[in-house]
Amino acid sequence: GGKDRRSGLILTIPLCLEQTSMDELSVTLDYLLSIPSEKCKARGFTVIVDGRKSQWNVVKTVVLMLQNVVPAEVSLVCVVKPDEFWDKKVTHFCFWKEKDRLGFEVILVSANKLTRYIEPCQLTEDFGGTLTYDHMDWLNKRLVFEKFTKESTSLLDELALINSGGDKGTQQEKERSIDLNFLPSVDPETVLQTGHELLSELQQRRFNGSDGGVSWSPMDDELLAQPQVMKLLDSLREQYTRYQEVCRQRSKRTQLEEIQQKVMQVVNWLEGPGSEQLRTQWGIGDSIRASQALQQKHEEIESQHSEWFAVYVELNQQIAALLNAGDEEDLVELKALQQQLSDVCYRQASQLEFRQNLLQAALEFHSVAQDLSQQLDGLLGMLCVDVAPADGASIQQTLKLLEEKLKSVDLGLQGLREKGQSLLDQISNQASWAYGKDVTIENKENVDHIQGVMEDMQLRKQRCEDMVDVRRLKMLQMVQLFKCEEDAAQAVEWLSELLDALLKTHIRLGDDVQETKVLLEKHRKFVDVAQSTYDYGRQLLQATVVLCQSLRCTSRSSGDTLPRLNRVWKQFTITSEERVHRLETAVAFHSSADKILQECPEQPEAFNEMEPFDEIEAVGKSLLDRLTVPVVYPDGSEQYFGSPSDMASAAEHIREKMKLVSLKKQQLRQPEATTPES
Repeated sequence: GGKDRRSGLILTIPLCLEQTSMDELSVTLDYLLSIPSEKCKARGFTVIVDGRKSQWNVVKTVVLMLQNVVPAEVSLVCVVKPDEFWDKKVTHFCFWKEKDRLGFEVILVSANKLTRYIEPCQLTEDFGGTLTYDHMDWLNKRLVFEKFTKESTSLLDELALINSGGDKGTQQEKERSIDLNFLPSVDPETVLQTGHELLSELQQRRFNGSDGGVSWSPMDDELLAQPQVMKLLDSLREQYTRYQEVCRQRSKRTQLEEIQQKVMQVVNWLEGPGSEQLRTQWGIGDSIRASQALQQKHEEIESQHSEWFAVYVELNQQIAALLNAGDEEDLVELKALQQQLSDVCYRQASQLEFRQNLLQAALEFHSVAQDLSQQLDGLLGMLCVDVAPADGASIQQTLKLLEEKLKSVDLGLQGLREKGQSLLDQISNQASWAYGKDVTIENKENVDHIQGVMEDMQLRKQRCEDMVDVRRLKMLQMVQLFKCEEDAAQAVEWLSELLDALLKTHIRLGDDVQETKVLLEKHRKFVDVAQSTYDYGRQLLQATVVLCQSLRCTSRSSGDTLPRLNRVWKQFTITSEERVHRLETAVAFHSSADKILQECPEQPEAFNEMEPFDEIEAVGKSLLDRLTVPVVYPDGSEQYFGSPSDMASAAEHIREKMKLVSLKKQQLRQPEATTPES
């Protein structure tokens, strides 16, 4: 780091007691002399050969070697002699005599006399100077500098080769060059970091540590190394920036190629195996189980597609990210890839959805068909069972149930037609994504199956409707039959009530002819009512016979209702005849009695004979006797008109009138005996 008085650099060669290798020393000198610049070399070198710890022959050899190594650059060689001088040896070799041959001046000097030729501030402490110098520090820095220079130079060559491969040639040549030389042998970041640290070390101030003030004296090699390091750093930064751009371009290209490769994988699979899977799936099944099996198969196909759709989503996100990056040169290609991928995926997804909807519609169609078939089976089973209802209410309930089932069948058939038509419409659209495949045969089979199911259900429903009509007619006839039987039984009840009323309330015989005739007229009307009731019951029973014949069932009315009706009617007619006979007798009695009682007493000759009186008495007695006689029916049973008190009340009027007639008779026989007391 020191300089002589001519500003030439000072080179110190410390020798030691050990054997010094001249070859190593020569190489070291060559290296050290290569460090300064040409300008520094032109000012010459002052070489200090420290021979204080070495032998003379070694010193001499070193001095002579300088002649071969750097004769032109060396201007002065100072050989520092030891305290004990080599007197004898100097006599054999005088350096000053060899000045012309050596090319430089050689002087022998003691260490304390060295300041005569070199300023103390340019000498180290070893030679009595004040120059601060740490050889290990210099050596470490030099090693770092050499390592940095070597690595950076090699790295610059590698980066230049890589960058030149990315700048020139065709795309294939670029890719080939990048592939072969893409990774540098050392990490550029590490080399740059080392260079910055080295430059910082070279630029730092050196302090002498004295109390007299601060001074700094960077060594010439350090000053010379700084621009070299800076230049290398600048070159490295430039090449590294270009290298990063090349890497970015390659990464982008690699990413683009990977995306393109994945896109083609997705497209090729969807248009290849994926589409082939859909081409083989055209049926809709002929039952719920078959449709469910096809749905399960379709779900497996969808599961395989979903994996590729997931790749599509990921690729679409990657492409969108690249598009947002805004690289103009890749926009067209990226958009084309994105459009191609989207078109294929959306088309395949639409086909999967269409197929799923078709299978779902087929499943719903078969489900409705199965439900309708079960309803028809249930209705047919109900129609095939012969009914034996107990009454009209149960028949009405059965009719209502039949109507509800038939209405449910109508709704089911209507729903089946709607589902079938919807399914047919979807099948007609199936050819739009057939990939050129002729689907006429497959579609015809599906259409024939759907239409066949609907026609079969229609025929079954029509047969059930016909049977329902027959069953409805039969059950309505049964309702009429039950109604006739019920009304006939009611007629019997009414007739029985009329008979009961005749016996219990039709008792009075009237107080005179007029009243008795009124009672007789009322009785005839009463009999007319009973007659119409009886006729109505007979007609109903005749209708039941006809209905039973139509229904092919045993007559239900002849066993009980008809005999009851005839029996009650017979009892009524006997009772009515008795009532008529009594009323007619009463009319005759009242008529005869009133005639006698109303005759004038001034004409007694009209009653000369007692025969009319006797007849009246006989009629009255007969009538009174008849009131006490019960009505006897064919079965031997007997019934009285009213209660005994009622009969006594009716007989009282007859007896009173008979008394009046008897009194009249006595008056005619004994007029003079007639008194109020009699």
